[in-house]
Amino acid sequence: MTQMMIGRRRLLSLTAAGVSVAALGGLGSRKAHAADTVRWVSPRGTVEVLDDYPYWIGKKFGYFGDIETTLEPGPSDATACVKLVDQNQADMGYPSPGVFSLGLAQGIPLVSVFQMGGADVFDFAFRKGEKPADIKGLEGKTIVLGSAGWQSICDPMLKAAGVDITKVKYVDGGWPAWGTVLSQGNGDAALSWEGWRAQWKGQGLDFDYFLGRDFSKLPANSFVIRKADFEDAAKKDVYARYLKGWAAGLEFGRINPRAATQIVMEQFPGLSSQMNPAVATESMMQLANVFGGRWEERKKWGYHIPESWQLFFDTAKGIGQITGDFKVDEVVKNDLVDAANGFDAAKVKADADGFALSDDYKKVNVEEIQKAI
Repeated sequence: MTQMMIGRRRLLSLTAAGVSVAALGGLGSRKAHAADTVRWVSPRGTVEVLDDYPYWIGKKFGYFGDIETTLEPGPSDATACVKLVDQNQADMGYPSPGVFSLGLAQGIPLVSVFQMGGADVFDFAFRKGEKPADIKGLEGKTIVLGSAGWQSICDPMLKAAGVDITKVKYVDGGWPAWGTVLSQGNGDAALSWEGWRAQWKGQGLDFDYFLGRDFSKLPANSFVIRKADFEDAAKKDVYARYLKGWAAGLEFGRINPRAATQIVMEQFPGLSSQMNPAVATESMMQLANVFGGRWEERKKWGYHIPESWQLFFDTAKGIGQITGDFKVDEVVKNDLVDAANGFDAAKVKADADGFALSDDYKKVNVEEIQKAI
């Protein structure tokens, strides 16, 4: 049974207009005795992107079982997703390592339970012809961000790559306009990420890039939950079954990227005005490359590489972004990874191989896209 829930933004807009929660019929509340629910919140101000393709696949094919799920956009403040989890307004967040560590430094009791990005997902975009010879060329430059909080993403990444971050400046270009800000001649570079760079391409924002996966050894975004929930056996079981749905969706996307892309584009028809099937599939495949990144070390969906996280914590502390010492094994957990990968692989393969592609997606050449990205 699917439970109807009203988003936070919609609730705020209605109550601001004088509509009471009671008049809404309690759409914002959960059933008094709901079985298992997981409310996931994005670090982005939108979910109308290819980034979450494993979720939409899981929803379509029932990979989440009887768990009631919601996927919600977060406020444009990148740190909000961990705060919402801490405040019980969400069950699971998807922060960058920088935002996650800032939450830990503030005393928020969280643990990471599923590593989505095996390789670093973040990139730096430049106007055509203005990309420096190497990443150290960002010294003395101004980087445009979609949120001021994104500096916590850039600084450790650049520092670990040997950049003197005291010589780097940042400007908040605002969500979702920061790419346009760069294209109009403001700043020298902009933070981006895999999947999003293809979406920018679809919008006519064609940049040159330094790809994080080529130079960074830091981890990317992961799924975090409250530490108390992790220590609760019943809730831990719910999250394990929930993550199995994501892992199955990731495996489906690996087998049939065109189908994964078509499923998301059918979920959000408005994206078709920004990306044709080829560009949309390129966006999905950029993401899939990162989600499956460093596979020879990880071997399973969701597995955290402890050494990568230690490097991140050491770097973040070294630049003064965080204080205190975090023990990786206390805040980064692989305990749920085996259960998450216990999906029915034969069913997922059959679902992926048997998916009926539209004529437009049948024409997309995934081999050529893979060569290009």
